[in-house]
Amino acid sequence: MNVDICVGLAWGDEAKGKIVASLSKSGHYDYICRWAGGCNAGHTIYIKDKKYITHLIPCGIFFNIKCIIGPDCVINIEKFKEEIAYLTKHGFNTNLIKVSPKCHIVQDKHIQEDIEAKKIMGTTGQGIGQCYRDKFARSGIRAESVPFFKDYLWDGHLGGNILCEGAQGFWLDINYGNYPYVTSSTTLPYGACSLGFPPKLINHIYGAAKIYDTRSGIDPDFPLSLMDDPELRCIGELGEEYGSTTGRPRIVNWLNITKLITAINISGANSIIFSKVDILEKLDIYKCIKNNSIISFETMDDMKKTISNIITTECPYVYSIKYSDSPHNMDISKFL
Repeated sequence: MNVDICVGLAWGDEAKGKIVASLSKSGHYDYICRWAGGCNAGHTIYIKDKKYITHLIPCGIFFNIKCIIGPDCVINIEKFKEEIAYLTKHGFNTNLIKVSPKCHIVQDKHIQEDIEAKKIMGTTGQGIGQCYRDKFARSGIRAESVPFFKDYLWDGHLGGNILCEGAQGFWLDINYGNYPYVTSSTTLPYGACSLGFPPKLINHIYGAAKIYDTRSGIDPDFPLSLMDDPELRCIGELGEEYGSTTGRPRIVNWLNITKLITAINISGANSIIFSKVDILEKLDIYKCIKNNSIISFETMDDMKKTISNIITTECPYVYSIKYSDSPHNMDISKFL
Protein backbone atom coordinates (compact mmCIF):
# COMPACT_ATOMS: atom_id res chain seq x y z
CA MET A 1 0.00 0.00 0.00
CA ASN A 2 2.70 2.46 0.97
CA VAL A 3 6.49 2.58 1.28
CA ASP A 4 8.56 4.88 3.48
CA ILE A 5 12.35 4.91 3.41
CA CYS A 6 15.01 6.05 5.85
CA VAL A 7 18.25 7.01 4.09
CA GLY A 8 21.56 8.33 5.38
CA LEU A 9 22.60 11.68 3.93
CA ALA A 10 26.26 11.60 4.88
CA TRP A 11 28.89 8.90 5.47
CA GLY A 12 26.82 6.59 7.64
CA ASP A 13 26.40 6.80 11.42
CA GLU A 14 23.59 9.38 11.09
CA ALA A 15 21.19 7.77 13.64
CA LYS A 16 19.12 5.90 11.05
CA GLY A 17 18.60 3.18 13.64
CA LYS A 18 17.04 5.61 16.10
CA ILE A 19 14.81 7.05 13.39
CA VAL A 20 13.65 3.61 12.20
CA ALA A 21 13.09 2.56 15.81
CA SER A 22 10.99 5.68 16.44
CA LEU A 23 8.95 5.10 13.30
CA SER A 24 8.50 1.43 14.19
CA LYS A 25 6.97 2.36 17.55
CA SER A 26 4.08 4.03 15.73
CA GLY A 27 2.52 0.66 14.86
CA HIS A 28 2.07 1.95 11.31
CA TYR A 29 4.30 -0.60 9.55
CA ASP A 30 3.76 -4.24 8.63
CA TYR A 31 7.31 -4.88 7.42
CA ILE A 32 10.72 -3.35 8.11
CA CYS A 33 13.14 -4.15 5.27
CA ARG A 34 16.86 -3.84 4.67
CA TRP A 35 17.81 -3.40 1.01
CA ALA A 36 21.62 -3.43 0.76
CA GLY A 37 24.93 -4.05 2.51
CA GLY A 38 25.94 -6.65 5.04
CA CYS A 39 27.50 -6.78 8.49
CA ASN A 40 29.77 -3.88 7.55
CA ALA A 41 26.98 -1.59 8.80
CA GLY A 42 25.41 -1.31 12.22
CA HIS A 43 22.47 0.26 14.00
CA THR A 44 22.59 1.28 17.65
CA ILE A 45 19.22 1.77 19.33
CA TYR A 46 17.90 2.02 22.88
CA ILE A 47 14.85 0.18 24.18
CA LYS A 48 13.85 1.32 27.68
CA ASP A 49 17.33 2.83 28.00
CA LYS A 50 18.99 -0.49 27.19
CA LYS A 51 21.44 -0.42 24.29
CA TYR A 52 21.17 -2.90 21.40
CA ILE A 53 23.29 -3.17 18.26
CA THR A 54 22.36 -5.02 15.09
CA HIS A 55 24.35 -5.36 11.89
CA LEU A 56 22.19 -7.41 9.53
CA ILE A 57 18.73 -7.68 11.01
CA PRO A 58 16.35 -4.69 10.66
CA CYS A 59 15.29 -2.70 13.71
CA GLY A 60 11.70 -3.91 13.40
CA ILE A 61 12.71 -7.01 15.33
CA PHE A 62 12.69 -4.94 18.53
CA PHE A 63 9.03 -4.02 17.98
CA ASN A 64 7.63 -7.39 16.92
CA ILE A 65 7.42 -6.44 13.24
CA LYS A 66 8.24 -8.73 10.32
CA CYS A 67 11.80 -8.12 9.11
CA ILE A 68 13.10 -8.75 5.60
CA ILE A 69 16.75 -8.92 4.53
CA GLY A 70 16.44 -8.07 0.84
CA PRO A 71 17.97 -9.59 -2.29
CA ASP A 72 20.68 -6.96 -2.63
CA CYS A 73 22.08 -7.71 0.82
CA VAL A 74 25.02 -10.02 1.49
CA ILE A 75 25.12 -12.31 4.52
CA ASN A 76 27.89 -13.75 6.64
CA ILE A 77 26.30 -16.94 8.00
CA GLU A 78 28.27 -17.00 11.25
CA LYS A 79 27.52 -13.34 11.97
CA PHE A 80 23.85 -13.97 11.20
CA LYS A 81 23.81 -16.90 13.64
CA GLU A 82 25.45 -14.74 16.31
CA GLU A 83 22.86 -12.02 15.82
CA ILE A 84 19.99 -14.51 16.01
CA ALA A 85 21.43 -15.91 19.26
CA TYR A 86 21.91 -12.38 20.64
CA LEU A 87 18.31 -11.41 19.86
CA THR A 88 16.90 -14.68 21.17
CA LYS A 89 18.84 -14.29 24.40
CA HIS A 90 17.26 -10.88 24.92
CA GLY A 91 13.74 -12.21 24.33
CA PHE A 92 13.00 -11.03 20.79
CA ASN A 93 11.00 -13.16 18.35
CA THR A 94 13.48 -14.20 15.64
CA ASN A 95 10.74 -16.09 13.78
CA LEU A 96 9.84 -12.70 12.32
CA ILE A 97 13.11 -12.59 10.37
CA LYS A 98 13.14 -13.63 6.72
CA VAL A 99 15.99 -13.65 4.22
CA SER A 100 15.60 -13.25 0.48
CA PRO A 101 16.70 -16.45 -1.28
CA LYS A 102 18.60 -14.16 -3.67
CA CYS A 103 20.91 -12.80 -0.97
CA HIS A 104 24.54 -13.68 -1.58
CA ILE A 105 26.72 -15.40 1.00
CA VAL A 106 29.95 -13.89 2.29
CA GLN A 107 32.49 -16.70 2.18
CA ASP A 108 35.71 -17.18 4.15
CA LYS A 109 37.75 -16.44 1.05
CA HIS A 110 36.06 -13.06 0.75
CA ILE A 111 36.96 -12.15 4.32
CA GLN A 112 40.57 -13.25 3.95
CA GLU A 113 40.95 -11.16 0.82
CA ASP A 114 39.30 -8.16 2.44
CA ILE A 115 41.71 -8.22 5.37
CA GLU A 116 44.38 -7.06 2.93
CA ALA A 117 42.07 -4.45 1.39
CA LYS A 118 41.33 -3.13 4.89
CA LYS A 119 44.92 -1.90 5.20
CA ILE A 120 44.77 0.06 1.94
CA MET A 121 41.13 1.09 1.52
CA GLY A 122 40.01 1.28 5.13
CA THR A 123 37.25 -1.30 4.65
CA THR A 124 35.67 -3.08 7.61
CA GLY A 125 37.39 -6.31 6.60
CA GLN A 126 34.05 -8.15 6.44
CA GLY A 127 34.43 -9.41 2.85
CA ILE A 128 31.55 -7.31 1.56
CA GLY A 129 33.13 -5.94 -1.61
CA GLN A 130 34.52 -9.31 -2.61
CA CYS A 131 31.11 -10.93 -2.16
CA TYR A 132 29.46 -8.30 -4.35
CA ARG A 133 32.20 -8.78 -6.94
CA ASP A 134 31.36 -12.48 -7.18
CA LYS A 135 27.65 -11.71 -7.30
CA PHE A 136 28.07 -9.53 -10.37
CA ALA A 137 30.54 -11.96 -11.89
CA ARG A 138 27.71 -14.52 -11.52
CA SER A 139 29.91 -16.87 -9.54
CA GLY A 140 28.54 -16.33 -6.03
CA ILE A 141 26.53 -18.50 -3.66
CA ARG A 142 22.96 -17.51 -2.82
CA ALA A 143 20.98 -18.16 0.35
CA GLU A 144 18.55 -20.41 -1.53
CA SER A 145 21.31 -23.01 -1.91
CA VAL A 146 22.39 -23.01 1.75
CA PRO A 147 20.54 -25.56 3.95
CA PHE A 148 20.89 -23.40 7.06
CA PHE A 149 18.57 -20.75 5.61
CA LYS A 150 15.74 -23.17 4.79
CA ASP A 151 13.53 -21.94 7.66
CA TYR A 152 14.41 -18.30 7.06
CA LEU A 153 13.77 -17.99 3.34
CA TRP A 154 11.37 -15.22 2.37
CA ASP A 155 8.54 -16.00 -0.06
CA GLY A 156 8.80 -12.59 -1.72
CA HIS A 157 5.48 -11.35 -0.33
CA LEU A 158 5.07 -7.77 0.86
CA GLY A 159 1.83 -6.15 1.92
CA GLY A 160 0.43 -3.22 3.83
CA ASN A 161 2.83 -0.49 4.89
CA ILE A 162 6.55 -0.95 4.42
CA LEU A 163 9.49 0.87 6.02
CA CYS A 164 12.86 0.41 4.34
CA GLU A 165 15.94 0.79 6.47
CA GLY A 166 19.05 2.17 4.83
CA ALA A 167 22.60 1.10 5.62
CA GLN A 168 25.55 3.51 5.56
CA GLY A 169 25.01 6.86 3.79
CA PHE A 170 24.74 8.80 0.54
CA TRP A 171 28.45 9.66 0.31
CA LEU A 172 29.44 6.01 0.65
CA ASP A 173 27.32 5.03 -2.35
CA ILE A 174 29.19 3.06 -5.02
CA ASN A 175 28.27 5.72 -7.61
CA TYR A 176 28.16 8.99 -5.67
CA GLY A 177 30.83 8.50 -3.01
CA ASN A 178 34.51 9.43 -3.20
CA TYR A 179 35.45 6.41 -5.33
CA PRO A 180 37.19 4.08 -4.59
CA TYR A 181 36.70 4.93 -0.88
CA VAL A 182 33.08 3.78 -1.01
CA THR A 183 30.92 0.81 -0.13
CA SER A 184 30.05 -1.84 -2.73
CA SER A 185 26.30 -1.30 -3.04
CA THR A 186 23.84 1.51 -3.59
CA THR A 187 22.86 3.41 -0.47
CA LEU A 188 20.32 5.59 -2.30
CA PRO A 189 16.55 5.08 -1.83
CA TYR A 190 15.95 3.75 -5.34
CA GLY A 191 17.92 0.66 -4.29
CA ALA A 192 15.04 -0.24 -1.97
CA CYS A 193 12.90 -1.08 -5.02
CA SER A 194 14.96 -4.28 -5.33
CA LEU A 195 12.71 -5.59 -2.57
CA GLY A 196 9.92 -5.83 -5.14
CA PHE A 197 7.76 -2.70 -5.27
CA PRO A 198 7.39 0.10 -7.85
CA PRO A 199 8.86 3.56 -7.13
CA LYS A 200 5.44 5.20 -7.29
CA LEU A 201 4.54 3.62 -3.94
CA ILE A 202 7.30 5.55 -2.15
CA ASN A 203 5.84 8.26 0.07
CA HIS A 204 8.08 9.60 2.84
CA ILE A 205 11.86 9.55 2.47
CA TYR A 206 13.35 10.34 5.85
CA GLY A 207 16.82 11.78 5.41
CA ALA A 208 19.13 11.23 8.39
CA ALA A 209 21.99 13.63 9.12
CA LYS A 210 24.06 14.70 12.10
CA ILE A 211 24.62 18.31 13.08
CA TYR A 212 28.29 17.61 12.35
CA ASP A 213 29.93 15.18 9.92
CA THR A 214 31.81 11.97 10.74
CA ARG A 215 33.58 9.38 8.65
CA SER A 216 34.89 5.91 9.48
CA GLY A 217 37.77 4.45 7.49
CA ILE A 218 40.06 6.02 4.91
CA ASP A 219 38.98 8.97 2.78
CA PRO A 220 41.16 11.81 1.46
CA ASP A 221 38.23 14.16 2.08
CA PHE A 222 38.60 13.35 5.80
CA PRO A 223 42.35 13.70 6.39
CA LEU A 224 43.81 12.48 9.68
CA SER A 225 44.85 16.07 10.39
CA LEU A 226 41.22 16.76 11.36
CA MET A 227 41.83 14.67 14.48
CA ASP A 228 44.37 17.28 15.61
CA ASP A 229 41.74 20.01 15.76
CA PRO A 230 40.89 20.43 19.49
CA GLU A 231 37.26 21.41 18.90
CA LEU A 232 36.59 18.53 16.52
CA ARG A 233 38.36 16.15 18.86
CA CYS A 234 36.11 17.27 21.74
CA ILE A 235 33.04 16.67 19.58
CA GLY A 236 34.22 13.14 18.79
CA GLU A 237 34.90 12.34 22.43
CA LEU A 238 31.66 13.77 23.80
CA GLY A 239 29.66 12.29 20.93
CA GLU A 240 31.25 8.86 21.46
CA GLU A 241 32.09 8.69 17.79
CA TYR A 242 33.25 5.11 17.36
CA GLY A 243 32.11 2.74 14.61
CA SER A 244 29.36 0.34 15.76
CA THR A 245 30.86 -2.41 13.59
CA THR A 246 34.62 -1.87 13.96
CA GLY A 247 34.93 0.27 17.07
CA ARG A 248 37.26 2.58 15.11
CA PRO A 249 37.27 6.26 16.07
CA ARG A 250 35.41 8.29 13.48
CA ILE A 251 37.02 11.38 11.97
CA VAL A 252 34.92 14.45 12.77
CA ASN A 253 34.38 17.56 10.68
CA TRP A 254 31.90 20.41 10.63
CA LEU A 255 28.63 19.81 8.81
CA ASN A 256 29.20 20.31 5.08
CA ILE A 257 25.95 21.95 4.09
CA THR A 258 26.93 22.04 0.41
CA LYS A 259 27.33 18.27 0.24
CA LEU A 260 24.20 17.83 2.34
CA ILE A 261 22.14 19.82 -0.18
CA THR A 262 23.40 17.57 -2.98
CA ALA A 263 22.54 14.43 -0.98
CA ILE A 264 19.04 15.71 -0.19
CA ASN A 265 18.21 16.64 -3.76
CA ILE A 266 19.54 13.50 -5.43
CA SER A 267 18.08 11.14 -2.83
CA GLY A 268 14.70 12.88 -2.87
CA ALA A 269 14.62 13.04 0.92
CA ASN A 270 11.59 15.10 1.93
CA SER A 271 11.82 15.02 5.72
CA ILE A 272 15.23 15.84 7.19
CA ILE A 273 16.17 14.83 10.72
CA PHE A 274 19.36 16.12 12.37
CA SER A 275 20.70 14.27 15.41
CA LYS A 276 23.43 14.97 17.99
CA VAL A 277 22.32 18.60 18.45
CA ASP A 278 22.96 18.16 22.17
CA ILE A 279 26.68 17.55 21.58
CA LEU A 280 27.31 20.98 20.06
CA GLU A 281 25.07 22.59 22.67
CA LYS A 282 27.08 21.07 25.52
CA LEU A 283 30.31 22.34 23.97
CA ASP A 284 28.78 25.68 22.94
CA ILE A 285 30.46 25.43 19.52
CA TYR A 286 28.41 26.05 16.39
CA LYS A 287 29.96 25.82 12.92
CA CYS A 288 29.23 24.45 9.46
CA ILE A 289 30.91 24.46 6.05
CA LYS A 290 29.39 26.01 2.93
CA ASN A 291 31.27 26.30 -0.35
CA ASN A 292 34.50 25.24 1.39
CA SER A 293 34.28 28.07 3.94
CA ILE A 294 33.60 27.65 7.66
CA ILE A 295 30.65 29.62 9.01
CA SER A 296 30.43 30.24 12.78
CA PHE A 297 27.30 30.95 14.82
CA GLU A 298 26.70 32.45 18.25
CA THR A 299 23.94 30.01 19.24
CA MET A 300 22.37 26.74 18.15
CA ASP A 301 19.19 28.63 17.28
CA ASP A 302 21.19 30.76 14.85
CA MET A 303 22.76 27.65 13.31
CA LYS A 304 19.41 25.89 12.98
CA LYS A 305 17.81 28.95 11.39
CA THR A 306 20.58 29.26 8.79
CA ILE A 307 20.60 25.54 7.96
CA SER A 308 16.81 25.42 7.67
CA ASN A 309 16.72 28.50 5.46
CA ILE A 310 19.35 27.06 3.12
CA ILE A 311 17.55 23.73 2.85
CA THR A 312 14.16 25.38 2.34
CA THR A 313 15.60 27.56 -0.42
CA GLU A 314 17.69 24.96 -2.24
CA CYS A 315 15.74 21.72 -1.72
CA PRO A 316 12.29 21.88 -3.33
CA TYR A 317 11.14 18.42 -2.15
CA VAL A 318 11.69 19.03 1.56
CA TYR A 319 8.62 19.82 3.67
CA SER A 320 9.92 19.01 7.16
CA ILE A 321 13.17 19.74 9.00
CA LYS A 322 13.62 18.50 12.57
CA TYR A 323 16.45 18.63 15.10
CA SER A 324 16.94 15.99 17.79
CA ASP A 325 18.79 16.60 21.02
CA SER A 326 18.02 13.23 22.62
CA PRO A 327 21.08 10.99 23.03
CA HIS A 328 19.06 7.75 23.00
CA ASN A 329 15.59 8.13 21.56
CA MET A 330 13.41 10.27 19.31
CA ASP A 331 9.79 11.20 19.86
CA ILE A 332 7.91 9.85 16.83
CA SER A 333 5.30 12.61 17.12
CA LYS A 334 7.97 15.12 16.09
CA PHE A 335 8.71 13.40 12.81
CA LEU A 336 5.38 12.42 11.27
